[in-house]
Amino acid sequence: MTDWIDSHCHLDATEFAADATAVRARAASLQVVHCVLPAVEVGNFEAVRVLAHVGGDSYALGIHPLYVAQADDGDLAELDAQLLRHRDDPRLVAVGEIGLDYFVPDLCQPPLRQRQEYFYLEQLKLARKHGLPVLLHVRRSADQLLKGLRATAPGQNWQGIAHAFNGSEQQAQAFLALGFKLGFGGALTFERALQLRRLASSLPLSALVLETDAPDMPPHWLYQSAAQRAGGARQGRNEPGELPRIGAELAALRSIAVDALADAVKRNTLAALPRLRGLLPEIDA
Repeated sequence: MTDWIDSHCHLDATEFAADATAVRARAASLQVVHCVLPAVEVGNFEAVRVLAHVGGDSYALGIHPLYVAQADDGDLAELDAQLLRHRDDPRLVAVGEIGLDYFVPDLCQPPLRQRQEYFYLEQLKLARKHGLPVLLHVRRSADQLLKGLRATAPGQNWQGIAHAFNGSEQQAQAFLALGFKLGFGGALTFERALQLRRLASSLPLSALVLETDAPDMPPHWLYQSAAQRAGGARQGRNEPGELPRIGAELAALRSIAVDALADAVKRNTLAALPRLRGLLPEIDA
């Protein structure tokens, strides 16, 4: 039987407020055996922790670049304190979601550009301090993210995932050289995503993990264009239960069996997030 790990899923999002338990159960019925739930701000640290424990999943704590405008140094201190408080919780598997976003215009200009870069570097330091991998938000920012990783731990490797990777092959190889795995999700299902599909097809299988980023990053079968939405069509809600179909598309792109793809990406996820081995020992056997 084919089992799947969703390496990046926001089950605490407001879109799931009414039915998160049902969403998780639906995913489980489709053999999604585990979800990694990253936080995005101090205010949802407890929510992801509780959801992970209730659902038998895992979580990460961090401050997302889209949330740095309302964060301050006290939030970094709280992150440090929470990482210490829960250091013996086997379901705490990473620092994340952290990173840089150079797609949103306001975040590209002072003072928010410098602010998100500060938060990124400080959270990298906390990840090293607490011995945890990182879940990286990468949006038009791969080179600066790589620069921060090298500056924080010169000459040393990292563990973690470059989430929703959509950079160049050179940038992909640079992340891999530092020890990262690359997250692929619904975006690879769009035929027009030529560069992304080429990377998903040609990178070493050992480089890849799968994710939904639910409720964001819907696959093509859920997506409705602005014109379609204006005409009354409803945007489909992305859920972790979509992961098997995304995985089947990736397997087809690589011309390998779905079971072989699922087995490889599970092992890759355990390599990126080593604490998962204690939660999913049957996969690591």
